[in-house]
Amino acid sequence: MNPVQKTLSLYRNAYSGLSPATWWLSLILLINRSGTMVIPFMTVYLTQHLHFTIGQAGIVMACFGSGAIVGASLGGWLSDKIGFYQVQFWSLFSNGLLFILLGQMHTFPQICICVFALSSVGDAFRPANSIAIAAYSKPENRTRSYSLNRLAVNLGWSVGPAIGGILASFSYDLLFWADGATCITAAILMRVFLPPVPAPAKSHADKSSTKDGVWKDKIYIWFLGFAMLSAICLFQFSSIVPLYFKEVLHLEEWAIGLNMSVNGIMIAVIEMVMIYHLDGRMPNLLFIVRGALVVCLAYIFLSAMPAFWIVASVFMVIITFGEMLTLPFMNSFWIARSKDHNRGQYAALYTISYSVANIVSPTAGAFVVGHLGFRIWWGLTAFGCVLAATGFFFLQKKLDAAKNL
Repeated sequence: MNPVQKTLSLYRNAYSGLSPATWWLSLILLINRSGTMVIPFMTVYLTQHLHFTIGQAGIVMACFGSGAIVGASLGGWLSDKIGFYQVQFWSLFSNGLLFILLGQMHTFPQICICVFALSSVGDAFRPANSIAIAAYSKPENRTRSYSLNRLAVNLGWSVGPAIGGILASFSYDLLFWADGATCITAAILMRVFLPPVPAPAKSHADKSSTKDGVWKDKIYIWFLGFAMLSAICLFQFSSIVPLYFKEVLHLEEWAIGLNMSVNGIMIAVIEMVMIYHLDGRMPNLLFIVRGALVVCLAYIFLSAMPAFWIVASVFMVIITFGEMLTLPFMNSFWIARSKDHNRGQYAALYTISYSVANIVSPTAGAFVVGHLGFRIWWGLTAFGCVLAATGFFFLQKKLDAAKNL
């Protein structure tokens, strides 16, 4: 078998065996995330268009993260009450309307309130979506089903910011209408093409049992802390990094969008096959350690290099490799530690930890950048990556020690 045939076979094996419902759900997500235009440009929009300070922009993004915590909790609770399908549909549809409304807001209080509401409604989708993937997939391909979902999100991310940058060059108002329209379109397509599938049945014993509740899993609780620290560092590339590209590298909006789309393109082309090839070769936490260290390298590079435009592209390549070694294996880790009857608890806490990171990441970044500058913040971010990698490494050592007892 020649190299081309081997490559094609690897891709075919990586994508085979997934259920039609999983593919439909991923396609709907792809359409929705192809409209991801507002959030990547939010700090630039607030500071350059509405003339907010960097500190105010950080507060707005913190409202986004606060809403995400509320949304994650609400989404998990509602999924148990009315079902994950209804939560996903109404989250997508309502989020579309809120994006359009946000474009009409111009004062600081209006923006903060609307962003909080938008994030609360939008992030209710996440735990419901995690439960849906588990319901639509089989245990033997569940990790790849989650990865396909992530691929759709990131492929959409490769399209959204690029188109958003072009639209922003004409009018920022177009971003809000386009983002809202794709959310509503995704909701309608979901209703038409993806019939409801009930969540896995839970026995009375499962519901009443607390002996294996998520809060008793101390390894997982520590894992969430280190995952949150890692996310705070990683999420800089969607909040403070675009501002650095604008103010220090002097890139235009279209160039910022194109550079950020490198992330989604690389993930779409590489990640699924990489997971298929690497999964199981070593413990998930050790992959995560390597990913956190690669993210560290990306911020060291950004801090050390002079302000040339090519720095943006190289940074995005490095940090994307770090992300691909981190987030997919984090999903694999928490899925492996959960069971059918408590997977919603694990999913909700995992989502909330990332929502907290969405608060701290832009707020801390804006504060430090406003007082000490970008380069100091990149150094602190790199140090945070090292701390997270160290934490994941020692968690793996603890798991190894427990197995040897």
